Amino acid sequence: MSATLLGSMARTGVPQVMLRRFLALDSVVTTGNGLAYVAFSPPLGRLLGVGQGLLLGLGVLLVVYGAAVGLLASRRQPSAFPVKLVIETNYAWAALSLVSLAVWFTPTVAGAVWIPAQALTVAGFALLQQLALRSVGK
Repeated sequence: MSATLLGSMARTGVPQVMLRRFLALDSVVTTGNGLAYVAFSPPLGRLLGVGQGLLLGLGVLLVVYGAAVGLLASRRQPSAFPVKLVIETNYAWAALSLVSLAVWFTPTVAGAVWIPAQALTVAGFALLQQLALRSVGK
């Protein structure tokens, strides 16, 4: 994601809007990723070196989570507590993704690139959401 895109998304005089935009972007990316895992778990599992059953389960989880984040983003003024849950969940996902490389998975080269890349993306969403929540004053 380019700095220009993030800058244009964050450019608003209303901090609440910035928070909602970052939540919405998280929702779209997470749901899209989950749908890809559900629809293409066998070939993606082989490509990444991750079990297709695990990928399918993660895909369903990501679709549900992404929809919940989207619902939160649709609120005019998202409450601080659920936003903080999203932030903490994103940080936990990023950390567990990286730990999984060392402890559980023996991914292919593509998986060894994809897993940290998606972890950093999710951690980036968490950071942006955290900064936006702070600017709202919550």
